Amino acid sequence: MHQTSQLQPYAHEIPQTKRGHERCIALLDSATLLFLRYGYDAVSLDDIVNHAGGSKASIYKYFGNKDGLFKAICDYRRQQFLRDLNTDLTDLPHDLKSYFIDTLHNFYNHIKRPENAAFVRMILEQCQRDSKIALYIHENGPKQIQKSISNILNLAHKQNILMCKNPQFSAQMYFGILRNIEWQVVMGIPLDNTDQQITNYIEYAVDLFLYAHQKV
Repeated sequence: MHQTSQLQPYAHEIPQTKRGHERCIALLDSATLLFLRYGYDAVSLDDIVNHAGGSKASIYKYFGNKDGLFKAICDYRRQQFLRDLNTDLTDLPHDLKSYFIDTLHNFYNHIKRPENAAFVRMILEQCQRDSKIALYIHENGPKQIQKSISNILNLAHKQNILMCKNPQFSAQMYFGILRNIEWQVVMGIPLDNTDQQITNYIEYAVDLFLYAHQKV
């Protein structure tokens, strides 16, 4: 079952029954599908409830309005993304190199899915429309993901495994490894390399990243 409790703070009321959960998820799934198919501005609340069933009262009850529904979708997809990356750790991984390689692989496999790339493009469009949405998504998306890697690097520094005096800067550098590939995917530009070549590149880049953080 989808964890609708993860949709806070934009869900005005978290459903307490199975039927309520199902209704909430149907609205999220239908809205996502319609937004991606026709664009955010072209889809009305009537379109969403006609596709999902139910009534607009459910949208008002759980999400407040169309913007609240969109933010809730972003929240839920972010939680899925974080689970895909496996960055929510409190202890150091046993093998840091493998962890850093696997995390970038997971990142790459996530962003190259057409639906995810289309959703990112839609987010960028909405960020131009609403600066509050832009700030929220940045604070709870890219910044949150970088913070998780920063925490890992900070632990490694404190345990004298790596030399990392500024984990925040290093986390930005780490995700910069895939920045060009990420933007190619988002902009719809065919990738120059095969999956195997990207794997080789990730391993090469992680080796350099860890070498730069070796203890002197």
